[in-house]
Amino acid sequence: MASIVAIEHVTLDGVFQAPGRADEDTRNGFAHGGWGNPGSDPKMQEVIGRAMAGGWSLLAGRTTYEDLHEAWAVRQPASPMTRALTGARKFVASHDASYQPRWENSALLAGDAGETVRALKQGHDKALIVFGSGKLLRALMRHGLVDEMVLMVHPLVLGAGSRLFEPGQAPSTLKLSGQIATATGVAILTYAFDGKAAAERPE
Repeated sequence: MASIVAIEHVTLDGVFQAPGRADEDTRNGFAHGGWGNPGSDPKMQEVIGRAMAGGWSLLAGRTTYEDLHEAWAVRQPASPMTRALTGARKFVASHDASYQPRWENSALLAGDAGETVRALKQGHDKALIVFGSGKLLRALMRHGLVDEMVLMVHPLVLGAGSRLFEPGQAPSTLKLSGQIATATGVAILTYAFDGKAAAERPE
C-alpha cells in the first residue's frame, strides 16, 4: 500500500496560494504570488528528497497538475525538475471523466476523490506526493487518506489568499515527527496523521 505525503508551503496565517510565481494563481484577485521565493533554502530540497526516497509518484488535482505542466514541461523543458516530473507516474484527480491529461506518464482518476484515491493507494507501491492541490488535499484529509504532511511555514503574514485549512475541516490529531529551521527563517515541520479524527475519539 502506498503512503500519501503532502508537501505544502504556508504562511503564518495559513495562506498557501501561489507561493512560487506572481502568475501562479491569481484567483479572487490574489496579488501576492511568489511569496515563497525569499524563503527558498537548500534544506527544503533535502526534506523533499527524503520524502521521495525509494521511488514516488505525483498525485495532484487538475489545477495544480496543469500548472506544474505549464511551469516545467512548457516553460523549462530542459531542467532537472522537468525530467524528474516527466519521468514520474502522475495521477490527476478530476470530476470530469472526459478530461485528457497532456503530460506523458499521466493517468486520470475520474470521479469522487475519496473513492478513486483510496483504490489507488491500496494498489500502488510508491509514495504518492501531493504538492498544492488544496481542494483535493482537503478531500483526502476528510477521508483519512493522508499519512504525512510536510509544512514549510514561512515567516510571513499576508492577510489574504486561500488557506490550507478552511472552516469546516474535520478535527484531526497529528504527531510532530520532524522539525528543521532554515537559514531563511522557514520552519519545516513534518507531521504524521494518526488516522482518526479527534471528534471520533471515545471520551
